[in-house]
Amino acid sequence: MACQSELEQARELMVALDALPDFAPSIGFSDRVMSQVQVFEPWHVAATRSVEQLVPVSRPARIAAGFGAAITAGLATAGATWAVARADMAVVLTQLGLERFREQVVAAGSDVISTVLGQPGLEAMRSSSPEVMALAMGGFVAAAGMGVVGLRALASTARSTR
Repeated sequence: MACQSELEQARELMVALDALPDFAPSIGFSDRVMSQVQVFEPWHVAATRSVEQLVPVSRPARIAAGFGAAITAGLATAGATWAVARADMAVVLTQLGLERFREQVVAAGSDVISTVLGQPGLEAMRSSSPEVMALAMGGFVAAAGMGVVGLRALASTARSTR
């Protein structure tokens, strides 16, 4: 009996709901709702849309772009194959490049120290131990940091008094 009464109540509810007038939302309702909804877009769809902007529209331009991409891929593959086959030469070239980079960094550091401390300061740093050099560099960085913090505090104080 309980099931039949629940079924009868559900039917009465459905009849009452069917008797209600149809709801007609305003014209911009869906636009307002969808502007607040964040639609999930999978990564591959986003990547495809990004690449589609780079693809040329005309057929000859697409063929040329495809040809260029194929040549680029072939050259990259050939270069990688050569690097693997000639790993010894790649290591030598890498070491040479890193050595030149280190020389440039050391020269730039010497120029900065010479500018900040002068030539006597540079000679004193060259003749000192690495610990003293690290301590001096730490002091320089700390002094520069305190200067930046002081200037920032001064600027914010001047801005707040306006």
